[in-house]
Formats: sequence, C-alpha cells, structure tokens
Amino acid sequence: MKEGIHPVLHEVKISCACGAELETFSTVKNIKVSICSGCHPFYTGKQKILDTAGRVEKYKRKYEKKDQPVKKAPRTVTIKD
Repeated sequence: MKEGIHPVLHEVKISCACGAELETFSTVKNIKVSICSGCHPFYTGKQKILDTAGRVEKYKRKYEKKDQPVKKAPRTVTIKD
C-alpha cells in the first residue's frame, strides 16, 4: 500500500435520536442519525405515524367515500315531436 494516500480511521460512536449508540470505525469523527434499527418500525414491529396538519385523517376521509356505492339518478329520456 502507498503511504500517505489513505484516510485516517477513527473509532466513533454513532448516536441515534432515540439514545441508542453503536461503536464502529469511520473516517468521519462524529455521526448522528435520526433513526436506527432500535427505533425503526420495520425492526421493532411498532408503527409510528407522524401526522402533520391532519393529513392522515384527510386521506382516510377521501378514500372512505370510495368504498361506499355511488347512487346514480335514474336516466330519463325525453322525446320531442
């Protein structure tokens, strides 16, 4: 290997917003993440819905109407003589 061309590896702690920490090696000295395997819904089996301004309820109301059958008025035909 050539000398002086490789980045320096540091032992770092990756810290998550939930408080979990993971030790690894990286060229970056400080790593912070917002979600990790300890708090991600795929790994925990718990679903988190972050509702901003009622968007989930708005979506549910919109598609509840599609499940109900649509009542149509009977067709009327007028014949002009």
